[in-house]
Amino acid sequence: MKRYSAKQMIQQYGNADAAINAALEILRKQMRQHGAAMSSPGAVRDYLRLNLAPLEYEAFWCVWLDAQNRVISAHESFRGTLTQTSVYPREIVKQGLTFNAAAVIFAHNHPSGIAEPSHADQLLTQSLKQALALVDIKVLDHFIIGLDSAMSFAERGLV
Repeated sequence: MKRYSAKQMIQQYGNADAAINAALEILRKQMRQHGAAMSSPGAVRDYLRLNLAPLEYEAFWCVWLDAQNRVISAHESFRGTLTQTSVYPREIVKQGLTFNAAAVIFAHNHPSGIAEPSHADQLLTQSLKQALALVDIKVLDHFIIGLDSAMSFAERGLV
């Protein structure tokens, strides 16, 4: 893939906002492609922030991965309201088996903008981890996305 400098992007798209939007769309397409590697926590965090931070409702996402941590699917699994969403472990297990996944990264946003886990968030993560362990799917991380920040359960030792 050809790389462009910021100056070249602005020249091609006319202004900085258009260039940024074009670059973000390119990143979204790359990360959605089957087989894209989630090569670092930073890449995962950036991808999830792009998709979840602007939402005005709470959404729960799953990024299903194969044994080499390549993306099988990344999508919204549950949609809630401004302050909560219901997540059902049975449905998450079914999705993991459908995708024949080896691992998963969870993410959900807090439309309030505060990227801190609630007690319910921690309990849900442990419940999902236990349910998926029964079918040999590893939970690698759970991100909470705020307006200007993202918090990783793995980085805090909560997974």
